[in-house]
Amino acid sequence: MKKRERVFAAVRREAVDHVPTGFSLHFPEECKTGEKAVEAHLQFFKETDTDIIKIMNENLVPDVGDILRPEDWDKIPSYSLKDRFMQSQLDMVKRILEKADKDAFSLGTLHGICASAIHPIEARYGYTRVREMFCEHLRENKGPLLEAWKRITEGMCLLVTAYKELGLDGIYYAGLGAEKRYFTDEEFAECIVPFDKEILKTAKDAGCVNFLHMCKDGLEMERYASYADLADVVNWGVYETDFSLEDGRKLFPGKTIMGGLQNREGVIVDGTLQELREASKAVIQGFGKEGFILGADCTLPTEISYGRIRAIAEAAREI
Repeated sequence: MKKRERVFAAVRREAVDHVPTGFSLHFPEECKTGEKAVEAHLQFFKETDTDIIKIMNENLVPDVGDILRPEDWDKIPSYSLKDRFMQSQLDMVKRILEKADKDAFSLGTLHGICASAIHPIEARYGYTRVREMFCEHLRENKGPLLEAWKRITEGMCLLVTAYKELGLDGIYYAGLGAEKRYFTDEEFAECIVPFDKEILKTAKDAGCVNFLHMCKDGLEMERYASYADLADVVNWGVYETDFSLEDGRKLFPGKTIMGGLQNREGVIVDGTLQELREASKAVIQGFGKEGFILGADCTLPTEISYGRIRAIAEAAREI
């Protein structure tokens, strides 16, 4: 099997010659955008030799100025593919795909509504404070916030359609917002679910394979159960949420699972190469080869040796 063929088979839960692998990381600051980002991605793909090539997205929704009260969300404009951050991301994807391994399965990172709404003001107030502001503004006067998030969602729908037109096989959808310490179940259902699902449905309608990533600690994983029909592959923080691969198999029956390894501690960063190979094989042997892609909870450390990732890919091929 070739890489792309193998991943598609895993997504369909068909027999594979070996479990496919996929990992990603945030590149150094100077390699996040532009030509250096293209070069960094291509080097990473070549040296790690995983089945999946995942293109990062550091071309974020731009700063809009201070948002201190609910009415300030009116500053969020409507977005189009003509916006510079959109053009920059699409240009990077195009150039990477032109030179990357055509046999690999390609994913484009797409930030969910919660992350996309954080980005315009995160530099001003910090991640935690922005999350608190979401809750405060939603409870004080939700109208402007929800209208702004609708405009952001429409922009992300344009981006995901353009991704597919460029030739990407699918998206890696970075879901966020289900941490118990912020939104209630009812608030999550009202201000996150509809927008997430609109983007994911747009991706499915465009022909994308949807990898749903559920990020951060303290998640109420059950909040994502209704996303199953719009997801082909699910990936989450197995270790940071204490929600096992088997738990995920029960919550998302019939879906392919991606993960198995911690991303920022444990054997993946501290073990010898032999220990890393053995741990990778143990995950596969414990969970099984059907409907499984070997990966990590989330992005790996920027400074990790690419040889460590390649060792994981090689170990998977031995089973």
